[in-house]
Amino acid sequence: MKLWMLSVAALVVAVSAPARAADLDNLLPKDAVQVFNFNVKQVLESDIIKKYALGQIKQAMAGKDAKKMLDELGLDPLKDIESVSGGIWPDEKNEKEMHGVIVLRGKFNGEKLFAAVEKAVEKEGDKISIVKDGDTKLVKFVLGKNPALPEPVYATMADDKTILIGTDKKLVMESLKASDDKAKPVIKSELAALVKEADAKATLYVCSIATGKIGEIPPNPIIDDVEKLKEQLLKMESSVITVRVGTDVQVEFVMSMKDADAATDLGDTIKGAIGKAKSLLPLLAGAQPQFGPIVDDVSKSMKSSSEKKFVKMSVKVTGDSIGRVVGVNE
Repeated sequence: MKLWMLSVAALVVAVSAPARAADLDNLLPKDAVQVFNFNVKQVLESDIIKKYALGQIKQAMAGKDAKKMLDELGLDPLKDIESVSGGIWPDEKNEKEMHGVIVLRGKFNGEKLFAAVEKAVEKEGDKISIVKDGDTKLVKFVLGKNPALPEPVYATMADDKTILIGTDKKLVMESLKASDDKAKPVIKSELAALVKEADAKATLYVCSIATGKIGEIPPNPIIDDVEKLKEQLLKMESSVITVRVGTDVQVEFVMSMKDADAATDLGDTIKGAIGKAKSLLPLLAGAQPQFGPIVDDVSKSMKSSSEKKFVKMSVKVTGDSIGRVVGVNE
């Protein structure tokens, strides 16, 4: 999936707690043009998950196969995983292929994890293996024909609270060294500035700086002129998505443009697209009536604006509507 499409795809959810600036992660690579952080602990403790999903999650984890696997890994996903963050960038020659480092933070049992890996190697040695770089053990994964990932992918533990996953062994080792040395963050200054402004208490934030490239935008009924939109997006300097999950779900996407004129131009295109989208949403509700409450929320709340050099989009889905869709509030 192309980088700008990754950005457009995220959700933002409103919470009442005041925002706190995000910290820079010193384990992320210098080549990253997009940084994200998913607060797993926060979303699992949110009202929406507790009301409408936690029971199903626990039931799935209690299944015989799932329980056996988690016991072997020494892992309780509901308690042991705190966050997943990463820094990624597209390949220079193939923009569909992504490179980067993913950082899992929480509480991990290294002995059990590596024992589980060794057991997996015996069964699927063509897909998973253990390799060494000096004294460091890394797990090598061959994920199959995934166009978004190079082959293979490497993982190792920095400590019992940190797992590193990278699209190249060298990237993992550089992050491991940064962890050992407690090195300063090395991500690009313009990306660092975006991260510093992100809300650390949010469920998810995605900060991206423009690469000067726009991938193919498929024809669709809400965009009149795809080529014009591509030209407008080339004037985007950066974007920030923030996701907060609480009692409701709200989406906000903020783009920083080259100047105020570029923001106005793109803003007009987006307003037109939103207008068309709203006219089509009743058709979706008619075809999938079970999603009617969510479709209604989206239609009522979806909006955009442009001010100075910024273009903003937002949408909100209430917890009550989600409950009606999953049948809890009936």
